[in-house]
Amino acid sequence: MIAFQIMIVIFVLGYLGIVLEHNTKVNKAAAALIMGGLLWAIYAIFGTDILGLGYSSSWHHFTHTNGANSSIVDFIVHHELVERLYEISSILFFLLGAMGIVEIVDSFQGFRVITDKIKTRNIVKLLWIISILTFFMSAVLDNLTTTIVMVTLTKKILDKKENRWFFASMIVLSANAGGAFSPIGDVTTIMLWIGGQVTSSHIISSLFIPSMISMLVPLIISSFILKGKREEPQLEVSETRKYTTVTERNIILLLGVLCLLFVPVFKTITHLPPFIGMLLGLGVLWFVSELMIRKKSHDDQRNLSVIKTLHKIDTPTILFFLGVLLGVSALSSAGQLDLMAEAMDKHIGDIYGINIAIGFLSSIVDNVPLVASAMGMYEIASPDSVGYLTNFVQDGQFWSFLAYCAGTGGSILIVGSAAGVAAMGMEKISFGWYLKKISWIAVIGYLAGAFTFMVCNGAI
Repeated sequence: MIAFQIMIVIFVLGYLGIVLEHNTKVNKAAAALIMGGLLWAIYAIFGTDILGLGYSSSWHHFTHTNGANSSIVDFIVHHELVERLYEISSILFFLLGAMGIVEIVDSFQGFRVITDKIKTRNIVKLLWIISILTFFMSAVLDNLTTTIVMVTLTKKILDKKENRWFFASMIVLSANAGGAFSPIGDVTTIMLWIGGQVTSSHIISSLFIPSMISMLVPLIISSFILKGKREEPQLEVSETRKYTTVTERNIILLLGVLCLLFVPVFKTITHLPPFIGMLLGLGVLWFVSELMIRKKSHDDQRNLSVIKTLHKIDTPTILFFLGVLLGVSALSSAGQLDLMAEAMDKHIGDIYGINIAIGFLSSIVDNVPLVASAMGMYEIASPDSVGYLTNFVQDGQFWSFLAYCAGTGGSILIVGSAAGVAAMGMEKISFGWYLKKISWIAVIGYLAGAFTFMVCNGAI
């Protein structure tokens, strides 16, 4: 029991290290990696005591399949760690591929095609344009890819750090909201769609309005907070300006967008993980860009080389992702998240209260294991179910509301979603700044969308 509690203490201390990054002057990636490594070490050393508590549903399933005398070492090292690393690496490779595509497009000044058309200097009007565009893009692509693209875009059109941070934060809110109503917009909706809990048509029709409300309410509030005109960054004359033509920029931008759009199509056709499609797209864009520059001068080739461009990818952000996901996966494997889910079921009981609580928890703990725990706790009820069980049939209210809450609740804290962590790394957003300036807006938007869902479904 002590080891079980020690894991929770380490997780809390790790989060404090992340939160207090600007006070300690130590990069949050260091705290995340220490937290992730220690949690798995404690779990491996004291696995017998931890799993003996009986909270891990994964351990129950493993012993049921392999026999009651199954080796705990085999379970932790060869089963759970390998399985969790597959999930984590899928996200990291996806992130690497997406960042690589965006950096190549940026090195060819492909985003100038968009930024040159943004003429408005009204900061509020610009925020509405960016947020609405992000909302719909994330439904077609996904919230992580969309956030990377849009944050990169805002760097080109905004100068003041405070404004860029605010825009990046609203991009996170909009991307998570847009991803929640689409079957391919967020990892959790993909899980529920593939698992058969929801159908694509139902998730779109039932969550579009609540998701839109969860974006519009923060936008309206932000309209009264932001003041002044847009100040364009004083960019240095980039050497790539004379290295690329308008045609080359248009080709790279179009191909980059097509590579990103190709990912969900590739997944649907092949049923392979999205990161395979993303890396394939990166390879195609890399190949084409190298062909485009092969007839240029040596200096031009050196400055437009993809190898040089990929050095710009923010490695500390990738390692921060790795540390956080390692830590959460250790808690999930050890059974802490299963215990949390059972406690909510026991003390809350109501499907709406449970899902709203899951949304708040997803801002602290990754929403993927939370949703996976919920999917494990509740089975899909048969179509002829009556009474309370009708909430758990395919496209039942529990599953739809779970998709909304898990998808949008992560916006409450900057580290609560993959999109938030990406924006945090790209713009170096402080955890404390987001907590003070954005979290309360995100909570209002989250609850407004939840209230809308409950009204539309007759719960209120």
